[in-house]
Amino acid sequence: MSQSIAVNPDRLLPADPGTRNIARSLLGRVQDLPILSPHGHVDAAVIEQNTPFPDPAALLVSPDHYVTRLIHASGVPFDQLLAGGATGPRDVWREFCRAWPLFEGTASGYWLRTQLVSVFGVDAELSADTADASYDAIAARLAEPGFRPRELFKDFNIEVLATTDDPLDSLASHRAIAVDPTFHGRVLPTFRPDAYLNIAHPAWASNVERLIGEAGDGAEGYAGYITALENRRRYFVEHGAVSADHGVRTPATLKLDPPEAARLFDLARSGQAAAADRDAFEAHMIYQMARMSVADGLVMTIHPGSFRNHHEPTFNAFGADTGHDIPVATNYTEAIRPLLQDFGTAKDFHLVLFTLDETVFSRELAPLAGFYPAVYLGAPWWFLDAPDAMLRFRSAVTETAGFSRSSGFIDDTRAFCSIPARHDASRRIEASFLARLVAEHRISEARAHELIVDVVDGSPRRVFKL
Repeated sequence: MSQSIAVNPDRLLPADPGTRNIARSLLGRVQDLPILSPHGHVDAAVIEQNTPFPDPAALLVSPDHYVTRLIHASGVPFDQLLAGGATGPRDVWREFCRAWPLFEGTASGYWLRTQLVSVFGVDAELSADTADASYDAIAARLAEPGFRPRELFKDFNIEVLATTDDPLDSLASHRAIAVDPTFHGRVLPTFRPDAYLNIAHPAWASNVERLIGEAGDGAEGYAGYITALENRRRYFVEHGAVSADHGVRTPATLKLDPPEAARLFDLARSGQAAAADRDAFEAHMIYQMARMSVADGLVMTIHPGSFRNHHEPTFNAFGADTGHDIPVATNYTEAIRPLLQDFGTAKDFHLVLFTLDETVFSRELAPLAGFYPAVYLGAPWWFLDAPDAMLRFRSAVTETAGFSRSSGFIDDTRAFCSIPARHDASRRIEASFLARLVAEHRISEARAHELIVDVVDGSPRRVFKL
């Protein structure tokens, strides 16, 4: 069976012929615009060193928790899916091909189909029978000189790619890329301090010790901690960072007096902080991150609502980011209020709010973004970055917040070769949504053409200060 649906020019566009024609025209306005990726997880060293991708399984299967989680759910043990596990890469690929029917109708199946055909030229339907042939075809492409990360960066038409980085990272790869005259594009670091703010993180105490020792300017305790965070943020800004990202369980914020914050900090370092103390301190530190963003200009993004590492045995055996992070209900209106009281109208402060809880799009996030100048709507993320979910997002927020208050698409991926497929899918969904508004005579077609360019290109440049 051919996979020609992966290159059908009308994929994801409306089924109604008249509306589809409008969507085609809108898509044509943005289809070839450069990719702006202001939040993702590709390692900058991959771009700097331009190292060949190792093998099909290590590129497309093992690092992608969208893929491994669903195969695992069918009964396949993780050690048969992860690079360096119990089996070799060809065996991992065979397991993936046997499981291919599981991905019908899923967003990851759509992205994978697009990659296989458009990037690797593999048009045969994956199955146990075609596993070895497809593995060999992709491996042959990976061995080509033109299939290195830097060449693909150019071929994918990526203009900006943001990484996600530890606060004490030297950013050596970013420095090397920035001064390389042969590389044309921007690879920007992103300040991600979760492991230094969340007392419950198993490495929090040792992280804080290193942070204060390396960047505290000789100060001790809570004062040294705050100074060190400010210094490292400044270091990131000097190396091209435009944003600071925060992956939190809840978006709770809390403004504590410095003595109380210092007391909780000392309590945590002694190992005596209770759960309520930990929650209060993290909420206070998210408030502090907003204060620092107002001062240093870094866009603040908040990614809440995930119960991380839900299955402890899998976490103990295979570590984080292995597919068992599960969304939870999220409350924004009360939780974020202390932060917005002080910074919601601060000049040039940009706060991008994401959610894994669809119910808050229309109930909370759109009204917040429709009032506070600082607040922008983060694009549908993770479990919601699928075609139907993206359409639901647009329907939920547009009537309250319009188009100008959204962030632009966020691919949020470690899978480098999926970036163009994800951005293309988003552009098709935006064209589809706008085409419906035109067909229903809710906006003019001329205005829709202006809006889709702004949504795809203008919004991410504006919101992330690119």
